[in-house]
Amino acid sequence: MKKPWIYIICIILIEVAGFAVGMLTKEGTKIYAETLIKPVLSPPGIVFPIAWTILYALMGISTARVILSDSSKARSKSLLFFGIQLVLNLAWSFIFFGAQRFDFALIELLVMIAVVIAMVVQFMKCDSIAGKLQIPYIAWLCFATYLNAAVMVLN
Repeated sequence: MKKPWIYIICIILIEVAGFAVGMLTKEGTKIYAETLIKPVLSPPGIVFPIAWTILYALMGISTARVILSDSSKARSKSLLFFGIQLVLNLAWSFIFFGAQRFDFALIELLVMIAVVIAMVVQFMKCDSIAGKLQIPYIAWLCFATYLNAAVMVLN
């Protein structure tokens, strides 16, 4: 592994951003857990921080791999899409848990999926492993779409 510190920095920065948003939306998350009607396939609350910790770590590894790839237009686009999707990712919690706007959160989530797919396409051009490491993220976002839509309908 070349330049392991880049991997460490990328993973830590992304994990810290996710943790910070989690702390800032803690009250809304509590309301969600205690008062809203949840869909049938909604997992126990403990699943979410575990899943996101893993997904953010994979994001950090992928991003580091892209940063360490040869300078190219694809690398620049990859990092641009990464930044956009990360902002969307973090914003979703404020929309869903903070504002309890499940309709806007669903629209934002659909946009995020499109951006993540574009990011993965660009990642694959730079480093195929970086792109493949994001497949669980896309799968989780699809599941999150189901959860978001169901919460919107049920509440």
